[in-house]
Amino acid sequence: MKIIGIIPARMESTRFPGKPLKKIKNKAMIDFVYENATKNQLLDDVYIATCNKEIAEHCKFKDYKFVMTSIKHKRASDRCAEALKKIENLKKIKYKIIVLIQGDEPMLNKNMITEALNPLIENNKIQISNLIYKLDKDEYINKNVVKVVFDKDLYALYFSRSPIPYSNTKNKIVAYKQIAIIPFRKNFLFKYLRMKETNLEKIESVDMMRVLENGYKVKLVKTKYNTYSVDTLSDLKKVSRLINE
Repeated sequence: MKIIGIIPARMESTRFPGKPLKKIKNKAMIDFVYENATKNQLLDDVYIATCNKEIAEHCKFKDYKFVMTSIKHKRASDRCAEALKKIENLKKIKYKIIVLIQGDEPMLNKNMITEALNPLIENNKIQISNLIYKLDKDEYINKNVVKVVFDKDLYALYFSRSPIPYSNTKNKIVAYKQIAIIPFRKNFLFKYLRMKETNLEKIESVDMMRVLENGYKVKLVKTKYNTYSVDTLSDLKKVSRLINE
């Protein structure tokens, strides 16, 4: 069963333009993501998918595998799907599982990919999974952090950028965030892309809501490894400090 990791990366982030090539310890942020992903033994290939010449030139210089994609994509899943088709045509290989690894996760640990993949490897009925980790207080109120609530079997009930579940002074809660390492079965990825964008997906700006609104399940996995994604300059400074430590 062939498995590929695809890292969508673009320079036009509305919150932090140019972030894939921003430096941490004299390395571009995308370097941390790619190099850590390639250490995972379950991935047969790792590619960066980009629409930017700057990122492409960086990949050539670093001898990273990459593929150019359209500038029209608004969603990481769309960019990954186009990249997958090109890679399969180029290599004459058919992959069964695609792991979407966001390019703004420089604290990625190779074992996180294994954790996310295990449900799909062990259970043929699971089509998609997400890693989750406990939120801290700042993340709970940060709109850039996607929160998730789930049922007793660790299937997602709802994703939101708002604080969920609701907390009051009487009840102590444990809240969780989504970590953007998302394995899809290939057939389900293309089924997902054929679905129309849904109302809650647009409201929350969370891709996974399209899955839930169409009646499919998202399996969640509690990871042992915490990460902080980089959405702003202040995030970059925080992650740089943590990596240095």
